[in-house]
Amino acid sequence: MPFFHYLRLNNIQHFFNAVRDEGWRAAVRKVRNYIIIHRSGSFLSTISRTSNQRSQAPSASSDNQYLEGIWSEVAQREAFHILHTPSINTKRRKIAMIGDLNLPQCRKYRVEQPLELWQQKNIDYVYGHYQDTPRCVNVMQDATHLMLYRLQNNPLVSMLTYEARRLRLPILYDLDDPLFSISAYETYENMKALPSEMKQHFLNEAPKYLDAMNNSDMITVSTPGMKKHTELYTPRSVYVRRNFADCTTLEVGSLAMNSRHEDTTLFRVAFASGSMGHEIDFAIIQNDIIEFLANGNNRKLMILGHFNLTLLPIELRNQIETYPFTTYDQYLENLAQADCAVMPLANDSFNSCKSAVRVLDASAVAVPSIVGTISDMKNVVDDQRTGFVISDKCSWLPALENMATDRKATKRMGLQARQNLEFIWSAKLDHPIIDPEIVNWVSE
Repeated sequence: MPFFHYLRLNNIQHFFNAVRDEGWRAAVRKVRNYIIIHRSGSFLSTISRTSNQRSQAPSASSDNQYLEGIWSEVAQREAFHILHTPSINTKRRKIAMIGDLNLPQCRKYRVEQPLELWQQKNIDYVYGHYQDTPRCVNVMQDATHLMLYRLQNNPLVSMLTYEARRLRLPILYDLDDPLFSISAYETYENMKALPSEMKQHFLNEAPKYLDAMNNSDMITVSTPGMKKHTELYTPRSVYVRRNFADCTTLEVGSLAMNSRHEDTTLFRVAFASGSMGHEIDFAIIQNDIIEFLANGNNRKLMILGHFNLTLLPIELRNQIETYPFTTYDQYLENLAQADCAVMPLANDSFNSCKSAVRVLDASAVAVPSIVGTISDMKNVVDDQRTGFVISDKCSWLPALENMATDRKATKRMGLQARQNLEFIWSAKLDHPIIDPEIVNWVSE
């Protein structure tokens, strides 16, 4: 098959998204694997790697014409229209979630996690990758509600939403980044670290996300900050469903804590970077970190994920430990070796929408966090009990010195962070995890 066959808009978009979120190497590796699988004739569905109701993998020819024959047949038999919504005809509730499942972190927090929430009300919940057309069509047939995640308007998504309307399913759209927002992209500091053509690509795609959002009945987002920003763009009702610590996070976190190597001779500060461009964020505290490391040879900076080390002084390189982008389990095991974690963010609209997943991860392994006032992290960290919240333009150095000087107090902070995670930031159909309007939308 000619190489240009793979240069479809969808594939190009996924490539740029992978570069942004996982780096060039991971993106190129995905392209290579995609081509190998495609040429072998065994094009696997992303969903097939999970235990959540596996389905037959779709063929490469699955597209927006999949339902044409079915629609024609039921229309000719005068059976096209459903007179009553499924939720009226039955007391049971079943949510079908269709989304872009390509990014592991997004898939975990926005697609897989809701299963734990809705099980608390005995509500069935199934999901599928939007390009797995047979599965997506199948899960909608006996659903009472449809949720869409991180999808933009295109012929395939239009076909799926058309079928949802035919089935009289109410539609909720969920998103955890302001991918629809040109104003957020234009002021996003991290974009300065990426090629200009990538930024232009994201700007071009933004209206397509907003189209899909406005075709829904309700919108959910991951933070109060993103709710505020989203309301600038849409007349739809917007509600919050925060990311939380699911059973897997708590269990893997406990295992990582047990594997921790206690070393009282070293003090480690962790900085996690799950995608490209976070050097911009680190620059906010770089001078504080440099001074902190210079104040003691027993102090180490742990960098987990993507980072351009040439931006740091050569004389401090021997105090820096690097850990490559890896699996979630290994990431938590590495993070558990830290004494505290720092999470600076540049002050811009995009970052103001971000969730506290890094704080959740650190808390899962009883590591206290130092955060700024940007994003939802400030709401999850209990200042001076589970970490420190640093005000704008204030130095992070005093908090770092405080933690390094009083190791016992720092450890207590970490244990309190873990306890808060279990009792406040775990799965519950209540504040602060989910707005009641979302629960009512499904239940009523």
